Amino acid sequence: MGVPRIRQVRAYTVRGGGGDYHDQASGHWIDDHIATPMARYPQYRGSRQSFGINVLGTLVVQVEADDGAVGFGVTVGGEIGAWIVERHLARLLEGQPVTDVEKLWDQMYRATIHYGRKGVVLNAISGVDLALWDLLGQIRQEPVYAMLGGAVRDELVCYATGPRPDLAQKMGFIGGKLPLKHGPAEGEEGLRANLAALAEMRQRVGEDFWLMWDCWMSLDLDYATRLAHAADGLGLRWIEEPLLPDDYWGHGELRRRMPPRMLLTAGEHEATRWGFRLLLELGQVDIVQPDVGWCGGITELLRIAALADSHGKAVVPHASSVYSYHFVLTRPNSPFTEFLMMHPDGSEVVPMMHPLLLDEPIPIGGRIRVPDRPGFGVRLNPELALSRPYDH
Repeated sequence: MGVPRIRQVRAYTVRGGGGDYHDQASGHWIDDHIATPMARYPQYRGSRQSFGINVLGTLVVQVEADDGAVGFGVTVGGEIGAWIVERHLARLLEGQPVTDVEKLWDQMYRATIHYGRKGVVLNAISGVDLALWDLLGQIRQEPVYAMLGGAVRDELVCYATGPRPDLAQKMGFIGGKLPLKHGPAEGEEGLRANLAALAEMRQRVGEDFWLMWDCWMSLDLDYATRLAHAADGLGLRWIEEPLLPDDYWGHGELRRRMPPRMLLTAGEHEATRWGFRLLLELGQVDIVQPDVGWCGGITELLRIAALADSHGKAVVPHASSVYSYHFVLTRPNSPFTEFLMMHPDGSEVVPMMHPLLLDEPIPIGGRIRVPDRPGFGVRLNPELALSRPYDH
């Protein structure tokens, strides 16, 4: 029997939400008062949904082979991403061998470069790429991590991102990352409030537990410098994504100004090896944090990881559940992984992509065992209502 070929590529959105962690009910910590690039405008300071962080919604890509096997990938992209997949990318994939993952990625990137390079276009390419890896795993009856070269560790060590690092500590996580509440527009009062909250949390968790700040692109160079030095005495392990992602020069200057023992991390909103080359060489970051659903998929994440390794830097992907777990399991320069606390107040461990995925692994005692089922080892929840808006 010959190599299976791609019969059809399909793109869906999810009616009524599901899978997009930004699309939460009122009162969830994810949509609380968090520092953002829009926080300079008071009317957009209290909620990230107020300026449209959840406007795109979930994109589910399915790739079906001519032997009937189906793989799927999940990202953020909604109807815009679905249009790109169905009306553009599908023509490049259908009829091609399932195994031509590298060639197909290169063709998708080059065919969209005149209007893409980053953002929703790379999200769409990432979704297709994840679906291809999942499909290849179904056909070969292997987990993705086995196809990436095999595991270098037995389990994943996790830190938790959420509002209650003290509770995460009791659950066995190695550290807790807090969302920064107040940005430059809130002045000295906001700066003092940030430091007071960190000091209170440090008192709760003790000296050895990691504490980090997720600044979500909200700061300027002066504020980030002052914040880093003020937090150094409180044992802040790293400051994450403090500046606008395209300000590589600002990241580099911040790294020079920061306390030497504190780490600078970034890359959640960066894409492709070229973007990460700038972040590493000009930005001088200590840890890169690509999101596998936004940076170009597994295929491009492997290149980003090799680039980071050549610079002696760690790769700790942004929270993306099984799609990053399989990767981290195989990379010596990815020593731990992020787990996003999706419970509204961070008091319980729940699946990150519920209700979209079934069989999704969760940490037990701060550790995750990656399933050895074929592909990424998860299923789409059949009870969710999927809509295919651009059936080609």
